[in-house]
Amino acid sequence: MEEQYYGRIQIKLASLIAANHISKNKLSHRAEMQRTQINQYCKNEVTRLDTAVLARLCTALNCRIEDLLEFVPGDKNA
Repeated sequence: MEEQYYGRIQIKLASLIAANHISKNKLSHRAEMQRTQINQYCKNEVTRLDTAVLARLCTALNCRIEDLLEFVPGDKNA
């Protein structure tokens, strides 16, 4: 059976941080998160998204969930 690629979720935290001219340290205080956790989200190294963390980030950055996450479809020919 062929393995199917369904796509992926892209976390756009790094670009939101830059657009909001906020440091990771300041965001970590506002969102009450560890800076290492913010780095993982910035590098898309998170394997399971935590809805509470996403809510904190959206609140701290005054953004919507669709500003933070993007679905990147898989290649149907792959």
